[in-house]
Amino acid sequence: MAKGEGTEQYSNNNLLTNKPVNPDAVKLAAKREQKNRLSICNKLCYAVGGAPYQITGCALGFFLQIYLLDVAQLDPFSASIILFVGRAWDAITDPTIGFLVSRSPWTRFGRMLPWIVFSTPLAVVSYFLIWYVPVFEDGRVIWYLVFYCLFQTLQTCFHVPYSALTMFISEDQKERDSATAYRMTVEVLGTVIGTAVQGQIVGMASAPCIPTPGDNVTVDGLNSSLLLGQEVNATITTVITLDQTKTAYNVASGAICSIYVLCAVVLFFGVKEKKESSRSRSQRMSFWQGIRLVMGHGPYVKLVMGFLFTSLAFMLLEGNFALFCCYTLGLRNDFQNILLVIMLAAMLTIPFWQWFLTKFGKKTAVYIGTSSVIPFMLLVVCVKSNLIITYMVSFAAGVGVAAAFLLPWSMLPDVVDDFQVQNPESQGHEAIFYSFYVFFTKFASGISLGISTLSLDFAGYITRGCTQPENVDITLKVLVSAAPIGLILIGLVIFRSYPIDEERRQGNRKLLQEQRENEADSETDSTELNNMV
Repeated sequence: MAKGEGTEQYSNNNLLTNKPVNPDAVKLAAKREQKNRLSICNKLCYAVGGAPYQITGCALGFFLQIYLLDVAQLDPFSASIILFVGRAWDAITDPTIGFLVSRSPWTRFGRMLPWIVFSTPLAVVSYFLIWYVPVFEDGRVIWYLVFYCLFQTLQTCFHVPYSALTMFISEDQKERDSATAYRMTVEVLGTVIGTAVQGQIVGMASAPCIPTPGDNVTVDGLNSSLLLGQEVNATITTVITLDQTKTAYNVASGAICSIYVLCAVVLFFGVKEKKESSRSRSQRMSFWQGIRLVMGHGPYVKLVMGFLFTSLAFMLLEGNFALFCCYTLGLRNDFQNILLVIMLAAMLTIPFWQWFLTKFGKKTAVYIGTSSVIPFMLLVVCVKSNLIITYMVSFAAGVGVAAAFLLPWSMLPDVVDDFQVQNPESQGHEAIFYSFYVFFTKFASGISLGISTLSLDFAGYITRGCTQPENVDITLKVLVSAAPIGLILIGLVIFRSYPIDEERRQGNRKLLQEQRENEADSETDSTELNNMV
């Protein structure tokens, strides 16, 4: 929609609304506004539903590769197959589940909530079995591949309807934005919980690094530069056995499964899904018709492409920051605390970004939020290793992570509203928009994992090594600094052409409100006519 067309449309809307004031209509509008408001309890219960996705995703992202190699004792090639196929399958399931959700009939519990309830029990079982080492050895690759893909599918059955639920908890944009801020705060808290639970339980049971001849390694208080990796492992295994490590992973997965179920229960009983518009929903469409639908809406394409690059930047930073702390900065014993600082900073600053986007607009928040981390990305690789500076950089990175968490989910409803204004006869496609956005972000995550793994392998990365070659240090600096900065700048350039500013967003809000009022009036007239007959 061109700016001139939008201005004319909003002007026509003003003309339509300049009619004699009806006291009954004013009371009805006030009553409808009150009905659309969400209590703090409703927002908190809705927000809790976002925690399982982040808790399990954080645990899998940080620990699954180490678990497959050191606990399940798979070879690196098999572990890579499991990780890549699992990510690819996860990305494919999002648009598929999105289409199935969009075709689901309305029930007395809603259209989204039944998906969440029925997927939860199977999801927690499959998640627990990912962290269980079967007694047989020959079929372990198939075991982990099946349960990893199964869990990703069931988790998608939870997360895609939950994401689309944003459009059905309230018709008011401000209420949806406020609920989204609550959700992002809890989701970041979920990453903290996932890092803390998994890290603290299995951290002490992690396998030690393997030194190469010439490395200075301290074992039981004695410094030895000539011990071979096998000798160090022999010393350590007298304290930590493989069975103890397996038990630690089982305990951690059991704790996370319990949190998953609790969050699903709170969401189901604490949130009421509001029935969609009385207008008939559009006819069912095929997969490729859905792609044409979402890709044919310009604002959606620009929003997704902009966040695709910025999300890839933050994923590169987060995915390689632990390795960067361990090997380049030499802070092996502090990296878990550093990761917690990042997530805690993100959790604490989400309310600030919610206030900022309300005060200055969402496009301004995108520019300030995503670019705020750039100076600190440069600082961490230019300054010599220093724990205090690393903590400062981690806190600043968390501020940027908060913006990256909040802004996409706050702006997606605006794009859906814009689509509904331009296509008033095309209804019931909210899940498609959300599922394709999740698909693209997971696609970015897969690219991030592939680039990092291939780059480190090409640089000569030593698995479980106490030290790494110089080329690995250089590669890690590129992965946490130069590459993310370049991707952020590309994303910001794309956002310059994003057309939904505050004026257009408020105009869409007025038009949609008028449509809903007209529908309500039509329903009232229809009811009165039926009563007369």
